[in-house]
Amino acid sequence: MSDTNLAPDEPFFRALLTPHRSLGRTGFMVLMGTLAAIWLVAGAIFLARGAWPVFGFFGLDLLLVYGAFRLNYRAARVREEVSLSRTSLDIRKIAPSGRAVAHHFNPFWSRFSVARHAEIGITSMAVDSRGESVPIGSFLNPDDRESFASAFSGALARAKRG
Repeated sequence: MSDTNLAPDEPFFRALLTPHRSLGRTGFMVLMGTLAAIWLVAGAIFLARGAWPVFGFFGLDLLLVYGAFRLNYRAARVREEVSLSRTSLDIRKIAPSGRAVAHHFNPFWSRFSVARHAEIGITSMAVDSRGESVPIGSFLNPDDRESFASAFSGALARAKRG
């Protein structure tokens, strides 16, 4: 479909940004099962030798690992939705709690700024317009930042050309 067939307010660029998590639900269950088995075997050995407090500390370690992963998975619920049409640039940020904050810009007055480091690549991205700056994709890995920055800067340039 060409640009001429689109209504001025119809988005031609949409992106849903989500953080990457390498350990899925099944992997988490396998990890926790393995840790629990190790904890039970090691704890039983210490318990048999009369060092019963160690048994409890192993259980505490297991609970702390479980809690850390639960917090990590909760943080992974963050989302950013970016939508761009010829007349509107909308960024909707959704926190892990589900609270959403929407930002609306005119693409003609918006600038996409990217900070780079020679060894790391893109370190931060933001949309700037009339004194307001909204960071985008802070949770993305370097490859995803590069990919998004390339696609979004091209789409923003396209929106400005009309």
